[in-house]
Amino acid sequence: MNTLLSYLDEALAALWRNRIRSILTMLGMIIGSASIIAVFGISRAATSGITGTFDSFGQLPVFVQVDSSQIDPARAALHYRDAAAVQEALGDRVAAVYPNWQRTYQVSFGNVHDDESIAIDGGYHTDSLILESGRKIDQNDVDSAARVCVLTQDLELKYFGGAPAVGNFLRVKGERCEVIGVYANIKGSFMNQLVGSGVVLPYTTFYDAFTPGDLDGILVYPADQTQADEVGKAAVAVLQHIHGDRSQYSVQNGAGFLTAFDGALNVIAAGLSAIGGVALIVAGIGIMNIMLVSVTERTREIGIRKAIGASRANIIMQFIMEAVVLSVLGGGVGMGLGIVATVGAASILSRQLGELIIPYLLIVSIALSFSIAVGMIFGTYPAIRAANLDPIEALRS
Repeated sequence: MNTLLSYLDEALAALWRNRIRSILTMLGMIIGSASIIAVFGISRAATSGITGTFDSFGQLPVFVQVDSSQIDPARAALHYRDAAAVQEALGDRVAAVYPNWQRTYQVSFGNVHDDESIAIDGGYHTDSLILESGRKIDQNDVDSAARVCVLTQDLELKYFGGAPAVGNFLRVKGERCEVIGVYANIKGSFMNQLVGSGVVLPYTTFYDAFTPGDLDGILVYPADQTQADEVGKAAVAVLQHIHGDRSQYSVQNGAGFLTAFDGALNVIAAGLSAIGGVALIVAGIGIMNIMLVSVTERTREIGIRKAIGASRANIIMQFIMEAVVLSVLGGGVGMGLGIVATVGAASILSRQLGELIIPYLLIVSIALSFSIAVGMIFGTYPAIRAANLDPIEALRS
């Protein structure tokens, strides 16, 4: 430890003697580190915000729908009773199975009326979405086909103004439905735009009140999420048994979609970080260049050190230590600037994406690792060149 400290002290003294040159050399490292830290930190923070919001929706179902590319889609049309048949056939392999429609109906309250998206609910909730007021649709509402609904917060404001919606009645395509709950806005305006607004009804109420016809799909919630793909295939087999083997269906695994989405974000983050890494390579070449200049300038000093007994290892360690110190100092300043940029960008993005998590420990670890690696890699050649100098020729220089 004492030996390393002595090398560190000598390295700092050598860099201080040429402090202007050292600062200019560190600029490349500062810019490279700041860029890679900022890009990596911002991308990871944005990813955490998006995936965290999607996680709040809870377990995502397997969505089974008619394959529209088949010769006779009408043969494979899904009916209301098909959802119950799938649930009965799959038994314990599924937690819930619901029919699904995508419809837009006129909604009105007093003199306010407009066309709104209508969603269905089956009472099976694994989400962590927060209600601004009231309650969610439960199994009793589904079993009794109750004329109740839950709104998104923007629709509460649209139809009721500043008054509370819970306890009031909306008309959905002429049907009178009591508002029993209002969802709070998801944190982040981007996610609210992505999810959209709508009126949520029990699926039994939707079917009983509006007779909407063929289903747009069936929502299958596997009891074991790891078996989602197999459950989807089993659901298709049940539907083909009902409608015939020539009926074709497409299956979309919601959890698989999120995994693919998260993977795509990670690839983008890695790609952008790699672009920032090019700046670090350029900075490393600058460090190697300045260390070669330093070896040339200090040839006589190296000869004296060798003459009084310094080994090749001593010389190599001395110059590698200088390169590492130069790299770490530049990387440290760049890391600080990169973190400041990340925090600033995260505060802006949080308004669109919700709460963001900045991986400070990971950022610091990457910055230090890259800084030390750049110093050691690009400082090795100058150090070896210094160690290979002939002491007699060095003293004559």
